[in-house]
Amino acid sequence: MSCRTWLSSCRQHGRAASARCRTLATEAAPAQSTSASPPSSVPRPKKPPRAILRTAVILNRAPILTRTPTLFERAYYAYQARLQRALHNPFPYEFYFKPGSLLESKFNLEERRRDRKAFGPGFGADSPDAPGAGVTADDLKKFGQEEEDNTVSRVHASDLNNDVQSLDRKGQRNLYLLLRRREGAEDAWKFPEGPAEQGELLHKAAERDLRSTCGEGMDTWIVSRKPIGLYETRSSVPPTDPTKPPKTCVFFFKAHILAGQVQPLNEAVLDFAWLTKEEIQTRVGEQYWDGVKDMLSGF
Repeated sequence: MSCRTWLSSCRQHGRAASARCRTLATEAAPAQSTSASPPSSVPRPKKPPRAILRTAVILNRAPILTRTPTLFERAYYAYQARLQRALHNPFPYEFYFKPGSLLESKFNLEERRRDRKAFGPGFGADSPDAPGAGVTADDLKKFGQEEEDNTVSRVHASDLNNDVQSLDRKGQRNLYLLLRRREGAEDAWKFPEGPAEQGELLHKAAERDLRSTCGEGMDTWIVSRKPIGLYETRSSVPPTDPTKPPKTCVFFFKAHILAGQVQPLNEAVLDFAWLTKEEIQTRVGEQYWDGVKDMLSGF
């Protein structure tokens, strides 16, 4: 009986210990749930306003004259011309011109001039033994025809008068349209520029701003729908009003002028000029020049 009594007391002691553990577990659960309560909500900061979008057009007049060759290029071209004249087959002028005619005399005179330029005097068609060597420019005057000199000067009258509004100036260089606009109390030279409307394509906005500013008297062509550069401006003093835009983004588009001339329609446009890259640097601000100089051609 003593063994049975001892076993029963052990079972009762084990049940009491398990009940005591369950009680402690149920008492600790509420304390854990109170510590996992969600924190109080913190108000999120407002997003800054979007930047102002504007478009500008770099309107280019391409060169209308070939560049003046350098001394090395002149020597190379002269050497190639001498080789070509020395190795080419003789021209059968007897087949095309009647012997003793005015056209034959004119051809011989021009041929002597070309040989004199290529090889020097007294060689080839310029030698005394060449056919038609006795024909001179005075002989052509007797027939009512003089030597025609169609060489046109590479310096235009607008270059001599410094007319920066002429499209004929600086024929060997790229020219760009620059506008002098009133900005507050100051005037500034900039490319044609304007704001982009909500939902409007940027290249369409650039074309619209160009027409509304420079008139309908130009035939222009926007090269691509993609801008060639971006210029950002920020205020030097942080705005006190957080609703004001922090910066202005100007997207530049490349365009060519095919015909016509600028006819300013906006009262804010005070003047315009067609300038080279070096001339633009002397008129615009330093910060503006640093943002646009890589978009311009040095030729």
